[in-house]
Amino acid sequence: MKKKWNLREKISQKFEAQFPEVNSVILQLLYNRGLKTQEEIDEFLMPDYSQDLHDPFLFQDMTKAVERIFKAIKGGEKILVYGDYDTDGITSAALLKIVLEALGAKNLEVRLPDRESEGYGLNKGAIEEIAKKKVMLIITCDCGITNKEEVELANNLGMDVIVTDHHEETTELPPAYAIIDAKIKREKYLFKNLAGVGVAFKLAQALIHEFTFTRQSFAPQNLGGQAGTRNDTNGTNWEGFEKWLLDLVAIGTVGDMCVLLGENRTLVRYGLIVLNKTKRLGLRKLIEIAGLSGEGKIDAHSISFGLSPRLNTAGRLNHANNVYKLLVTDEEEEAIKLATELDESNRARRRLTDEMLKESLRQIGEVKNQKILFALGDDWLVGMVGLVAGKICDEYNRPVIVMTRRGNEITGSGRSILGFDIVGALEEIKEFFIKFGGHKEACGFTLKNIEDLEKFKRELTQITEKELKGKDLLPVLSIDTEITLQDINWEFLEAFQSFRPFGEGNPKPCFFIKNLKLEDIREVGQNGGHLKLKVSQMFQEKKKIFDAIGFGLGEWAEKLRFGQEIDMVSNIEANEWNGTKELQLKIVDLKLSD
Repeated sequence: MKKKWNLREKISQKFEAQFPEVNSVILQLLYNRGLKTQEEIDEFLMPDYSQDLHDPFLFQDMTKAVERIFKAIKGGEKILVYGDYDTDGITSAALLKIVLEALGAKNLEVRLPDRESEGYGLNKGAIEEIAKKKVMLIITCDCGITNKEEVELANNLGMDVIVTDHHEETTELPPAYAIIDAKIKREKYLFKNLAGVGVAFKLAQALIHEFTFTRQSFAPQNLGGQAGTRNDTNGTNWEGFEKWLLDLVAIGTVGDMCVLLGENRTLVRYGLIVLNKTKRLGLRKLIEIAGLSGEGKIDAHSISFGLSPRLNTAGRLNHANNVYKLLVTDEEEEAIKLATELDESNRARRRLTDEMLKESLRQIGEVKNQKILFALGDDWLVGMVGLVAGKICDEYNRPVIVMTRRGNEITGSGRSILGFDIVGALEEIKEFFIKFGGHKEACGFTLKNIEDLEKFKRELTQITEKELKGKDLLPVLSIDTEITLQDINWEFLEAFQSFRPFGEGNPKPCFFIKNLKLEDIREVGQNGGHLKLKVSQMFQEKKKIFDAIGFGLGEWAEKLRFGQEIDMVSNIEANEWNGTKELQLKIVDLKLSD
């Protein structure tokens, strides 16, 4: 689909003069990411684990949470960690399980909800089951902040609840023993964008700190020596133990599409180092199957498109327990079996996604005059509808609702665009729903009455048309800055490679290059699906030539002619092939020059 090119505002001469030692293009990239002071730039370019992470005890309820957990461990109380079925929730649960066991918890269980039968978060049926197991303390991760009634029920059944979450509060906070969530209004913690696994890690940090600096007598290890030592007499290096958790933090943070700035950037930067040499047997097997083995090969992109889809698949098609088992197993045979099953499930998920996407687009038809898009399928998996909605939303830059009808119930998932609060829209027509929730750009719901489907669609369409009236709904392609081929060399590539890991809030730099002369045009790949170009610019009578590759842009080959000039938006990357390494342009979008 055609995109609207948006070239970011050029930095001022005044700003540029503050940093005379920094290349102007690199400075523009930093400015575009909101980095405007020397301190912010230094922290971004040189993340430091010992300096950049905030004290976990800055969370208002952290001390209460830590004291309650150690009381439970010392008293042999049964503890249950309650997670979620996505990558963030599963890595959070695995991390807390690993830490609590290391700190001496003997009576510990982990529970992940079933997406189909239970849905997201705590539910009353689960709370009642948990109470029957004589659980005394529930620790949530990546959920709980919206579960006021469920936490009240847990309290009435004699259980304390510690909520660790990263979602925003809705109305009233749950009456939990402690709440650790940077996004609630009362919280003073400095960084607001931790993933669920990031919040779980802050709890882990606090527990480890308290344990090592107070030498709890009930722990399985006898620390010995002076209080505060991080090495016990059995050889446990707690500082090292803490850092070995960062592979899980990186996977959950990137997989949940959290911004890779601030504390998240430091956690993921170091987490990728750990992930590339992970000790987790199941992860190692999954990395092998995904074709990501090799020193330093795994980056944030590998998580987003290689690991996270495989880890999320279980929760979409079956149950997330297999992913949890993969993350904590120390049995080679089980690790191979689970990794293989996840890979096969991911292949099935991709086939199913393609089928659902094709049918959804058939139902939607001509997009041009529609402000919101709807699709409905019979017996589509609840775990898949949000994925399909996201793909359509990304392609057409419109709010999308994809629903599944199963018997007499319709459940849906929505994805939205900047400028349209989809949960706010549902709030205006909440009488239609048994339940609904989410945030500005994503939602989920279940209709009360299947007969109300068309009325629901009409009223939501009216709200959308009112909100988006007069707005240009062309997808926007944000471009960092304009360059020429003369700017591109290995030193230039290396300079912005220090921006890695790329991801949300810190996208791969995107450059505008105009008036490129076409020297060669080829279709490549299976069925000619990709576009391969040679492009040039003249500088002082010397021609500069680069290769350019455009994945999925093969149809352009018939529209272009040798000698024509084009404008291009591209990334710059190193291409390695048959032992040679060269710079190339990776085409994001292109058009004929004016």
